[in-house]
Amino acid sequence: MADPTTKPSSASARNGSSPNGTGRPPRSSGARTARRGGISEATVARLPVYLRVLTSLAEGGVATISSDLLARAAGVGPAKLRKDLSHLGSYGTRGVGYDVEFLVYQISRALGLTQHYSVVIVGVGNLGQALAGYGGFGSRGFRVAALVDADPSRVGSVIAGVEVRPVDELERILGEEEISIGVIATPASAAQDVCDRLIRAGVTSVLNFAPVVLSVPDGVDLRKVDLSIELQILAFHEQRKSLVTQEAGQR
Repeated sequence: MADPTTKPSSASARNGSSPNGTGRPPRSSGARTARRGGISEATVARLPVYLRVLTSLAEGGVATISSDLLARAAGVGPAKLRKDLSHLGSYGTRGVGYDVEFLVYQISRALGLTQHYSVVIVGVGNLGQALAGYGGFGSRGFRVAALVDADPSRVGSVIAGVEVRPVDELERILGEEEISIGVIATPASAAQDVCDRLIRAGVTSVLNFAPVVLSVPDGVDLRKVDLSIELQILAFHEQRKSLVTQEAGQR
C-alpha cells in the first residue's frame, strides 16, 4: 500500500477530492455537534473507523469496495457513509465503488494524519507504560516524544526507547520537543494540575485517561477515555442479553 502521505496518482485524483488538511492537531469531537471545516463532529468521529477498515483492506490487496460493503464493515448505514465521504469530495464510481488506496489518502488528509505530531505522556504507571509501548502510534503519524512522571523511582528509566523525565521539567520538555498533544495518564488527583500546565505551555489538544472530569478553556480540545465506563456499558448490555435469554427459556 502506498504511504498515505504520498500524493495520489493522477488516475486516482480524477475521482475528485477536497481534503481538509489544516496542519493542526486532531480536535476533540466530544458531544458537540458544531461543524468544523464543513464537516460535522459526528462525521469526524466516524472517519477513523472508516480509515481503519480501509487500511486493512488496502493491506489485503483490495483495490475497490462498494459503499454497501464498506458501510457494513464499519458498522454504519450506506447512506450515512456516502454522506460522510461526500464531505471529503469523494463520491465513488457507479458500478465500481471507492478506490480504497485513494480513500485512505483522502481520510488521512482530512484527519491531519499526513503530518506528524509529537506527543507527551504524563504518568508512566501501568497504563502510561502500555501507551508508550504501543507500536501503532508511529504508523499513524504520532511520535511519543517524551515521557514524564512525578515518581523519582521511575525517572531515568527507559520505555520503548524514551527516557522518563521528571514532571518538574514538563514545561521545558514541551518547548524542546515541540509537543502538539498531551496525554494524561496520572492519578485523578494530579490530572487537573497537569492539564493546566499543558495548556499554559501552549498545548491545545489533550487526551485524558485519568478517572476525573477535567475543566479546560475554550479553544482547547479535550478527549476523555474512561475504560471503567466502557466496561459498565458492556455490563449493562450483558445483563440485558441474559434477561432476554432467561425470558426465552421460560416460554
